[in-house]
Amino acid sequence: MKLLQPVPTGFMIDLDGTMVDTLGDFVAVLSQVLDDLSLPRVSRDFVEHTIGQGSEHLIRSVLREVGGQQDQYDKAWALYQQHYEVLNGAHADVFPGVEEGLRRLRALGLPMACLTNKPAAFARDLLQRKGLSGFFDQVFGGDDFERKKPDPLPLLKTCEALGTSPATTWMIGDSSNDAKAAHAAGCPVALVSYGYNHGQPIRDVPAALYLDRLDQLFPD
Repeated sequence: MKLLQPVPTGFMIDLDGTMVDTLGDFVAVLSQVLDDLSLPRVSRDFVEHTIGQGSEHLIRSVLREVGGQQDQYDKAWALYQQHYEVLNGAHADVFPGVEEGLRRLRALGLPMACLTNKPAAFARDLLQRKGLSGFFDQVFGGDDFERKKPDPLPLLKTCEALGTSPATTWMIGDSSNDAKAAHAAGCPVALVSYGYNHGQPIRDVPAALYLDRLDQLFPD
């Protein structure tokens, strides 16, 4: 484990943009929701720059973007859940290097959690559909805690569940949300270069390590 200092005692890994490219899922689901509401669709770029802070934030942002009313939120949220349950994973692919990286992390024998702002049921279903669920001791979604990333609470609670110290539990993510949460929780953070960082260069976000592939954490 020479690459990582401090030496890890556990790992928390984000899902969307870190392990699985889910942008296509979001675009497809939101397109159906907006069609159902007789509202114009949003661009793929808008979705890419908006995801990452939880589904509630995404839906409210989309309604503002298309000139919808915030009193349409409840109906939009219900439609979103309905369509996402059906389409979850249909337009998504595991990023290169993720399965190899997870196998290497799992071989270390350290506790691992998937920690995402995605609703927990959707996260667990997606991991199962993509063959990744067996790598994790815990899976926590954005509705498992009172607050979401970038608040540090989900990371601190996940460390409790893993039985590890935040100071040696690495957060691996793709955005400033992950980094801000990790810094506030006192966790070291590694960021992947290929995810969704609200349209901003990932290397502008302070982190201990930047990765082009997850399996670069522990290369052969």
